[in-house]
Amino acid sequence: MAEPLARHSMVKASASGWSAVMNRYPELASEPIVAGWVGAGHPLIVRRPACSDIAGMIPLGLPLPASHGKRRIAISLAAADIIAFALPPLLADAAAAAPAHWRTTIDLLLQLLPETRTFGSLAWQHLTGLPYLTEGSDLDLLWPLSAATQTETLPSAIAAIARQAPMRLDGEITGPAGGAQWRELIGNDEDEVLVKGPTGVASTTRAAFLSGAAS
Repeated sequence: MAEPLARHSMVKASASGWSAVMNRYPELASEPIVAGWVGAGHPLIVRRPACSDIAGMIPLGLPLPASHGKRRIAISLAAADIIAFALPPLLADAAAAAPAHWRTTIDLLLQLLPETRTFGSLAWQHLTGLPYLTEGSDLDLLWPLSAATQTETLPSAIAAIARQAPMRLDGEITGPAGGAQWRELIGNDEDEVLVKGPTGVASTTRAAFLSGAAS
């Protein structure tokens, strides 16, 4: 992998790589859902690096469903132990796993940007079939700037949908350098926003980010 994997990318680990992780973390191996995660065909998610991560390894996360305390497990893998990777699922594909009262909001989001992706509880329920969604679940989304025809109005259009939504809309608008929280992008063009990339966080202006010029 020449370039760092984007945050929120979904990866599949090799059986041998997962065995090595379980050997490094015996406390995780004692939990059947974790020990059997890769064998069940479930993915891991790319996260931002932490100070405690092993140098040269790819930082990954495994969020457990509500029935297991919604625990967030951080592990790392060597690049050679990743056998496949993909973008998070499209909202359109994951929608079938959503509660019925989310449907109107999801339809509006797809009308706004059909290429919208999801990475939170809805995505994990869709990908694993496990019960991640609860009454208090957010809808976590990624809106790619590259797919938007009116980038400068995208944050306000999301806000209009959020005001009527039965759930909290969370997530990032994503550009070449990474993602910025959509709420931070509602404001003046010179307002500073934080952009989270694969290796860290940088700041730019709202105008520069929405123009795709953030670096």
